[in-house]
Amino acid sequence: MSGLPITELNTRAREIFRLVVEGYLSSGQPVGSKTLAGAGGLNLSPASIRSVLHELEVLGLLAAPHTSAGRMPTEVGLRLFVDGMMQVAEPTAQERAAIESRLAQPGPIEAALTATSALLSELSAAAGVVMVPRREPRLAQLQLVPLSAGQALAILVGADGSVENRVIAVLPGLASSVLEQASNYISSHLGGRTLPEAIMAIRAEITSGRSALDAASRDLVERGLAVWSEDALRRPVLIVRGQANLLDESALGDLERVRLLLDDLENKQSVAELLDSAREADATRIFIGAENRLFALSGSSVIASPYRDHDGRVVGVVGVIGPTRLNYARVVPMVDFTAQSLGKLIG
Repeated sequence: MSGLPITELNTRAREIFRLVVEGYLSSGQPVGSKTLAGAGGLNLSPASIRSVLHELEVLGLLAAPHTSAGRMPTEVGLRLFVDGMMQVAEPTAQERAAIESRLAQPGPIEAALTATSALLSELSAAAGVVMVPRREPRLAQLQLVPLSAGQALAILVGADGSVENRVIAVLPGLASSVLEQASNYISSHLGGRTLPEAIMAIRAEITSGRSALDAASRDLVERGLAVWSEDALRRPVLIVRGQANLLDESALGDLERVRLLLDDLENKQSVAELLDSAREADATRIFIGAENRLFALSGSSVIASPYRDHDGRVVGVVGVIGPTRLNYARVVPMVDFTAQSLGKLIG
């Protein structure tokens, strides 16, 4: 039944199906025949509407959670609606401005990604998620500046213009000339390389005896490069914000589903693997309920879109995770716009 084309429904059935789905996505509550009759435009009695609702239920597109409680779309019905009937609404000027403004804040890329996931959560009233790009910055310059008797500040300037600082431990009383020698060596010999490439190059020179650095400077060079490589390994692969949005009033009657969803979100590696499946998509992907194994029990939906660097390479995925009653028509273009904006920032 999942392959039922929308064209197999007659005009009356399509209209009633659309009204039920849109009503459910708007309120989170099942929609009854009296509500549909009062909506106007159908020119059908409640009895005729109930007959059509029953037909749609037999087709597996609608379900009645309780006797005489109205109908709500099944996951199959939601998929049919999303693929064949949904009319997306472009992000408003205010939403676009909010996304671009949040991304324009100064700071490291991880701060922008965290802000992005938080903003998507606010705009969608669900959980916002962003996969951190696995990028290897290329060195332009690394400068070591004395801070105190046993500390120095390592300032990394990337070829892309990014600047980040880290504090490293040094031998007490180390002459500033040693820091200067190590800084000059890194900038002149290792510029243009990624951190792993730079570390391999300096270790090869030291092993072969080709390095003109003394022991203290060699230690500083390795220490200064290593702190960045170690930091990159510790960076999260996934940023999740807004889990509290999942505990709204409409969730109070379905606390077990929400608990399962929150448990799933705690398993960031599994969520990252799910989002990773959207990396090769040409457009925003929508996973509804049991269509993905991870959120099958919680009956949740995922809207995800890849974002690319200036060379067109996919470097990460941004998305929203929430109940199946997400406002798909609004959230899908919002996620897509966010992915495009992130791509401009990363590029």
